[in-house]
Amino acid sequence: MTTAAQVVADCRDKGLTLACAESVTGGLVSAEFTSVPGASTVIRGGMVTYATGSKSSVLGVDGDTLDRVGPVSPQVAAQMAQLVAERFDADIGIATTGVAGPETVGEHPVGEVFIAVHDSDTGTVVHRYEFTGTRADIRVAAVAAAVDAVATLLQMGVSDSLG
Repeated sequence: MTTAAQVVADCRDKGLTLACAESVTGGLVSAEFTSVPGASTVIRGGMVTYATGSKSSVLGVDGDTLDRVGPVSPQVAAQMAQLVAERFDADIGIATTGVAGPETVGEHPVGEVFIAVHDSDTGTVVHRYEFTGTRADIRVAAVAAAVDAVATLLQMGVSDSLG
């Protein structure tokens, strides 16, 4: 499992910046990255758009998409990642949306989480997970998966200094 410190160091070495848009994790991904000393050279900022309406009004997710597929979807995760990168002028955008429980949301089971990573070279990749455990367990697992998703993108060879 990759650590946030490794991702921050890799981004710093490549001259890349990162921004986070979070729903299900409620700011925990940003907190994980900013807990690393020197993260200010990499982390541009983050947004917690927990309410469905804020995904549209604050972040700019397409309202028709939200109406059609709902807030827990790969389409919304992808838009969140792209839009947060644009809003913060970051090379990489990471986004989380999902269901931490204790109850399902529509047809989405507790533990279903979508994590999207965006960069302008490779586009957007969305990962779907089904985590188990308590609400806290699911959120912690989603943070770890988000860190790993950025690490995977970096290993794929994101261009140095995209921005």
